Amino acid sequence: MLPQRNNDAACAGAATGRAWLLSLVLAALSIVGCTGYQVGPYAMYRSDVRTIHVPIARNDTFRHDLGVRLTEAVIREIERRTPYKVTGDPTADSTLTMRFLTETKRVLTETSGDDPRALDAVVSVQAAWIDRQGQVLMQNQLLPDNSLAFTFSQNGRLVPEAGQSIETELQDAIEDLASRIVSQMEIRW
Repeated sequence: MLPQRNNDAACAGAATGRAWLLSLVLAALSIVGCTGYQVGPYAMYRSDVRTIHVPIARNDTFRHDLGVRLTEAVIREIERRTPYKVTGDPTADSTLTMRFLTETKRVLTETSGDDPRALDAVVSVQAAWIDRQGQVLMQNQLLPDNSLAFTFSQNGRLVPEAGQSIETELQDAIEDLASRIVSQMEIRW
């Protein structure tokens, strides 16, 4: 009689396993049938855009290399985080234009000899992401209607006495700006 119980338990376990497998297959088929949904790390990005043209950022400041440095940082972020391919072709699916508006330094504290002890470096950039038809792709509820560009500001603190330089702080600010700009390329829910 003991073998009969093990056999019944095995049959019940097999039936439960088959039912679980069947429900798993049905769930997978229902997901595959829904083509309007995206799954995976790129689900937060537009599916109608594949390529982005990123011209060198225009620079309205006296530091001549900021536009090139920002453009390189943004391209690295796009290639690293998004499904989009950056291309040099101006007829790409979309174009991301950027413009450095300001770059300033503010003295926070001074020594008794009026040497700066701590400074804030502040940069601001305007960015617009537009598709081939002229539709604005980078959108936010905080932007006024008919506004085509976001303005991003970033600041960084440096202490020259500790060996920090304005160039390294500006590079950190540029990388933070690039990350924030690419974050705005995500689809808003």
